[in-house]
Amino acid sequence: MRDFSKLLSRTSGRATASVIRELLKCISVPGMISFAGGMPDPSLFPAEDIAKIMSDITLKNKDVVLQYGQTEGDPDFRKELIKLIKKDENIDVDMDQLIVTSASQQALDLVSKAFINEGDDIIVSNPTYLGALQAFQSYAAHTNGVDSDDDGIIPQSLEKELAKLKAAGRVCKFVYIVPDFQNPTGVTIPVARRLEILEIVKKYGTIILEDSPYRKIRFEGEHQTTFYALDKGQGNVITMFTFSKTFAPGFRLGYVIANKDLIRKFCILKQSMDLCTAPICQQTTAEFIKTGKLQPHVDQIVDLYRRKRDAMLKALDAYMPKGVKWTRPQGGLFLWVVLPQNIDTVKMFPAAVEHKVAYVIGSAFFHDDSGKNTMRLNFSFASFQQIDEGIKRLAQTIESYKQL
Repeated sequence: MRDFSKLLSRTSGRATASVIRELLKCISVPGMISFAGGMPDPSLFPAEDIAKIMSDITLKNKDVVLQYGQTEGDPDFRKELIKLIKKDENIDVDMDQLIVTSASQQALDLVSKAFINEGDDIIVSNPTYLGALQAFQSYAAHTNGVDSDDDGIIPQSLEKELAKLKAAGRVCKFVYIVPDFQNPTGVTIPVARRLEILEIVKKYGTIILEDSPYRKIRFEGEHQTTFYALDKGQGNVITMFTFSKTFAPGFRLGYVIANKDLIRKFCILKQSMDLCTAPICQQTTAEFIKTGKLQPHVDQIVDLYRRKRDAMLKALDAYMPKGVKWTRPQGGLFLWVVLPQNIDTVKMFPAAVEHKVAYVIGSAFFHDDSGKNTMRLNFSFASFQQIDEGIKRLAQTIESYKQL
């Protein structure tokens, strides 16, 4: 076998495989009920609308939709996004303040490439999105974790960490936050706390990287204003959105809004990645928005996921043994389970697979590999019957493991 170790870069050596992707390989067996992935329910994909739109625009406008496009994004699509951002978020952005990306994961990579030198400090919550940790790790960031509770990042913990870095003569490049129905916990940061966090970030001269993939999937309660809107155009926030949870994840379509100088930098960096995001996917999505189909489609998603969330909460209440706790999210795709301290969900995973049920180990979402007694459960993908049966199997797994 050829040994490539002397040829490969340090960046490739730092890259790690996604725990979730690796788990999905292990659980592809008949009868397995998986709460591990973060996949939307495919029954909701607007396949007929997409097929018709793609056919129409290809026949009418093949020279544009099948050709290379602008790195910043298709102009028609960006115009629709600007109107959507104004309507949904009451945020005014210009064309030069927005770039289309190949979903949020590319946006995370762009921001990492733009801001992080090897050893630079960033701050994340404990726990936080696994895919973000992977992106930051690939650029050798020094990740600092701050505590969170049922309302997200704790401001006092954030300020303590920033003060510690400042005292050591170090600069925090950005604070990464998933403020709405966070992956993995499902919690949302209230507006009052967002304002407090924003003031702390400004005080220490850093910025917020706001990741908002689940924002539209709210089941109840009031929408909390984005960090970007709260900042009122002062340049202290970069915000990422995606269509992966509300339209078609296979399109790999997202966008970033930020200061125009940062957007220009992201555009230059994206040119060396993929030149442009697929024009046909952008034009299809633009037409879906333009014809008024997006919001009714999102309403269908919200209705189904609300009922699935309720089904999982009902099953957890019915089957889980004493000492197990979980979040009750007001939206999104996930909830977070905390087991007694003596239960390690990594070690318990093989027992869960034997019971034909799967989850994501909680420690994967901690920058320091802590949280051994936690797990993330997804409720969007499984059927109602699978949710009930899967939670029953999981409860049995936990009960039998506790006795060991």
